[in-house]
Amino acid sequence: MKWQDRRLLDLFGIEHPILQAPMAGVTSPQMAIATSEAGALGSIAGAMLTPDGLRQEFQMVKQGTARPFNVNFFVHKAPTVDAARDAAWRRKLAGYYEELGVAPGTKGPSRAAFDATACDLVLEFMPKVVSFHFGLPDKALMQRLKAAGIVIIASATTAEEARWLEGEGTDAVIAQGAEAGGHRGMFLVEDISRQAGTMALVPQVVDAVKVPVIAAGGIGDGRGIAAALALGAAGAQIGTAFMLSPEARTGALHRAALKKANDNSTVLTNVFTGRPARGIVNRIVSEVGPMSAEAPAFPLTAEATQPLRGPAEAKGSTDFTPLWSGQAPTLAREMPAGELVKAMVRETQAVLGRVRG
Repeated sequence: MKWQDRRLLDLFGIEHPILQAPMAGVTSPQMAIATSEAGALGSIAGAMLTPDGLRQEFQMVKQGTARPFNVNFFVHKAPTVDAARDAAWRRKLAGYYEELGVAPGTKGPSRAAFDATACDLVLEFMPKVVSFHFGLPDKALMQRLKAAGIVIIASATTAEEARWLEGEGTDAVIAQGAEAGGHRGMFLVEDISRQAGTMALVPQVVDAVKVPVIAAGGIGDGRGIAAALALGAAGAQIGTAFMLSPEARTGALHRAALKKANDNSTVLTNVFTGRPARGIVNRIVSEVGPMSAEAPAFPLTAEATQPLRGPAEAKGSTDFTPLWSGQAPTLAREMPAGELVKAMVRETQAVLGRVRG
């Protein structure tokens, strides 16, 4: 396949303008290896890994492929603990603690922002691409990455955010539409009710910046990739479509929920982490959220909700599990990640061939 727009291919050193989304808790080194080996850009999700965990994943991917890959980090600011708000949030969840017979937790899953330690690891293993969510790290860390020749990309949910990212030296921008699963990459805006969908966002971001734009949100097959390219994007980032692959770390209950889900199964909610993220509606989302003004700042909310998850899952329930998914769960396919990439390339070729023909 000869792609007409080679900007991303040349920038990343890949064959196909497809990025496997770095989904924390779902992405695995095996998924990144398979995706990169198929000619797309595989990704490691560094947001919830300890330095030792990140080192291990780097080593596994480096051993599994010599091709380019991406590693993603969150760059949120450390929250200020609001004791009163935290206490109110725990009171709101008290009935669930009692029902499940668990004590209110004090620690949730770690979500560390990119720092000097992570930067040292990146420079040790030298992935081709580093991507950021919720903005960019401080200038000193950015300069270290740029000086090493690492390609930097980041998510934007508005044209304003995209222009800011470009002005700070980002090499490409991911235009994340409202349809995307997981956390919103927003950092200059907060009102999720005004977030544009992918179809509306991508051409406006393309018009706003000179760097290549990567479309994300609701894209799960060749039709979506072709549409993204038609809108002026240089490529597409795809997440939910990979979540049923054998390489995905998606849990059994989460897989079952994805298979049952459809186009109106998801919502943006902050009840799991304190930041809006798209997932399948379950009990806690519908009873406490989806958006709760009482939820503590990200990621402190998770400290109170996380203890509910294990006991419920032990009973086969997803009442308190974050079931991250984009708006196109029915496009997820139970096939190896590499085969999925090849299938999407064939589908995109077929769509573009019909258009050009």
